[in-house]
Amino acid sequence: MTKNKNNKTIWNTRIKNNSSLLFQKTTNSIDIDKRLYKEDILGSIAHVEMLFKQKIISFKIKNKIIYGLNKIKKEIDNKKFDFNTKYEDIHMNIENRLFELIGEEAGYTHTARSRNDQVITDFKIWIKSATNKINSILDTIIGSSLKLAEKNIETIMPGFTHLKNAQAVSFAHYLMAYVEMFHRDKKRFNNNLQSLNENPLGVAAIAGTSFNIDRNYTTKKLGFERPSNNSIDTVSDRDFVLDFLYSVSVCSMHLSRISEELIIWNSEGFNLINLSDKVVTGSSIMPQKKNPDLLEYLRGKSGSTYGNLFSMLTILKGLPLSYFKDLQDDKEIVFNSYDTLLNCLKIFNEILKNVSPNKRRMLELASSGYIVATDLADYLVKNHSMSFRNAYKKTAALVNFAEKKKKNLNELNLEEFNEIIPKLTNDVFKVLDLKNSVNSKKSYGGTSFSNIKKMIVKYKKQK
Repeated sequence: MTKNKNNKTIWNTRIKNNSSLLFQKTTNSIDIDKRLYKEDILGSIAHVEMLFKQKIISFKIKNKIIYGLNKIKKEIDNKKFDFNTKYEDIHMNIENRLFELIGEEAGYTHTARSRNDQVITDFKIWIKSATNKINSILDTIIGSSLKLAEKNIETIMPGFTHLKNAQAVSFAHYLMAYVEMFHRDKKRFNNNLQSLNENPLGVAAIAGTSFNIDRNYTTKKLGFERPSNNSIDTVSDRDFVLDFLYSVSVCSMHLSRISEELIIWNSEGFNLINLSDKVVTGSSIMPQKKNPDLLEYLRGKSGSTYGNLFSMLTILKGLPLSYFKDLQDDKEIVFNSYDTLLNCLKIFNEILKNVSPNKRRMLELASSGYIVATDLADYLVKNHSMSFRNAYKKTAALVNFAEKKKKNLNELNLEEFNEIIPKLTNDVFKVLDLKNSVNSKKSYGGTSFSNIKKMIVKYKKQK
């Protein structure tokens, strides 16, 4: 067993000349991957426990290594560890320190493994933890959305298609649409947890190992469901990275979409919502301004998460099997996307607590644009034996008539209605009531108040 003498890199026996400073700087990743230290130590402890169980190392060596690893973890936790760029990455920094602490026995730690399977093991454990943190704050956002929705079940607003008034909906129903999106985000992240739950440890560099290791043991110790099946695929695989980055991108897109809507609704042209002073900024020149900068920040950050996904796809597209230095960038890309999304989710949850609907303006806007026209067409089908296409034409003609008279449909009198659609009675005016319009949409998933209440209860139970 070779000692790590003179603070030289582990491959110094084979490569005689020292690397150039530029080369060392280029290949160094310790500033990025040092955040994997807990996962790296956890994996190393499981590995040496397995080596002892399989009688590959002695009880004394196992205990000495675990003692050293736990001491290193405490040093890093307490910010007393010297991360040295000379040792390239977190794995070699920890190994070098282990040599300093326990001596030659540290060299047994790397028996029957490579940095190739070591780093993927660390990375998968980290992504599992990161995913759980994202899902936790998604739960918080869903909870905040439900609270806001519960207060606004009977708040009526226009639903838009093409940003034109389409049909009347409940503001709560609009919020619940985003609850659905965030719920899908959670499902997407959870699906990723299932697919990445294969233990890479023990496949070594590419071919596996000749040592009599027990990969099922380390699988159980590290919380994986099963060991990976193919050593070459295992060290080459970054599908789990792409899955995570894609899920982050979709979640970012959902944040961007609702941010865009709130920005539009907060504008003077719409004036549908109010943002408290806690989540707006001012202007350096215009004293009256209250700008939705945080929402614009969320909208903009979706671009960087998309860029990270495409960066990783581009890195992988030209790589043959198995490990190449190109893959070193995966951690920086993932850490950046994770940090960005987590911050954005926290910001958005704060915004949800500081947004309120302008109910009067919502009702006013919902009363314009002939928004109950579809309700009238449906009424004609139900009560006047018309096909929907015929009812559609009759209603469109009535809208044209009302438009010429510069009236809303509910401002027409019965005689005017009958000029276009004969034999109508006063019952037709019930159809034109906005509250009745919203409450009539009782089909599953519709905007009726009773439906919304059921959905709120459903998602509260799922939390």
